[in-house]
Amino acid sequence: MTHTFCGLFSGAGGLDLGFEMAGFSHVYSSDIDQWSIRTLRDNRPNWHVEAADVRELSPNDLPDSDVLLAGFPCQGFSLGGNRKGGDERNYLFKEVVRLAAAKRPRLVIIENVLNLRTMKEPITGKPFVDIISEHLVALGYHIRYNIFRVSGYGVPQTRRRFIFVASLDKFPSGFHWPAPESDTPASAYLGDIAANPFISLPNHCPEWGFKSRVHEETDEPFDPTEAPIPCRFSRTGSDGHPLRTLAAPFPAVDTATVWGWAQGNVQAERKDKDRVNGAFIRNPNIDLKLWRISASRLRSFTDREYARLQTFPDSWVFHGGNKRHIHQQIGNAVPVHFSFRIARFIDSLLRSQKSGKPMKIIGKGTSAQYELNI
Repeated sequence: MTHTFCGLFSGAGGLDLGFEMAGFSHVYSSDIDQWSIRTLRDNRPNWHVEAADVRELSPNDLPDSDVLLAGFPCQGFSLGGNRKGGDERNYLFKEVVRLAAAKRPRLVIIENVLNLRTMKEPITGKPFVDIISEHLVALGYHIRYNIFRVSGYGVPQTRRRFIFVASLDKFPSGFHWPAPESDTPASAYLGDIAANPFISLPNHCPEWGFKSRVHEETDEPFDPTEAPIPCRFSRTGSDGHPLRTLAAPFPAVDTATVWGWAQGNVQAERKDKDRVNGAFIRNPNIDLKLWRISASRLRSFTDREYARLQTFPDSWVFHGGNKRHIHQQIGNAVPVHFSFRIARFIDSLLRSQKSGKPMKIIGKGTSAQYELNI
């Protein structure tokens, strides 16, 4: 039996695509962002995709489905955002509740950042997750939620995500969350590009010559067969070292941090900033040393390299009016292979609930890695 799903806040399609890979049948996706809609429609012309503000959706706009996916915007909760309890985006969960009340899907799946679990709603003083739970429990749903570090679920980054499951049926005996696997190194997704940066891929136009006020291209001679080193160009005041290795997962990919490559005579060191005559002085009263990278040549990541770290297949083409539009789509997406593993877990849960038997333990295996063509 094939289970069906609808997607709200679908963005570039990471969560929806993972469920499709796991064998779920797509019946609907929507988002308010026009570039995300173009990305979805271009990659899945057979999907039912609507450009819509969730606040204006009628229950009649949504087909019936077994699963309702709702990865609503996280900016109000995220450490990378404003983290304001009163941010109006924090209350979009009410639209999910409204539609769930009318459509009665068997499961409602909410994906978000960790702070959804801890941030308190200003009026009640309760954590948002408790308020969301109360609303759905009042509709007859049963609630479970958990936190996952995605590097253990087929994704080459240490991003942590919060998964919330509301079920009309009781959770079965032997209920268990998917167990993590060994960490996925960045080399699994960037190794071939590091060896051959000019490999032909969609959304991939590498250009050496990173323009920076703080990092330096020295043009010193170097061995062109030397492997480039991945590095962080932004967040120069961070304690974390900006030079990284492909042998381990990357830090979390987001919409703000700029990553790239350094090749030849690569160095990174902390240096004092001129807080009297320098440009872009935010706080002249601190003495924090900032990271500065120098190398024979530098370049920023391409959109495809960011998409690889989010485990999108190479066939998934992104559209945007500029680089920022695409970076936001990719950075805000749910990593596809993490979504795939969550979808396999959800499929096992639904089958267990229908059969009355304990949940099947899902083997490790791979998640449609072949679709990446790497």
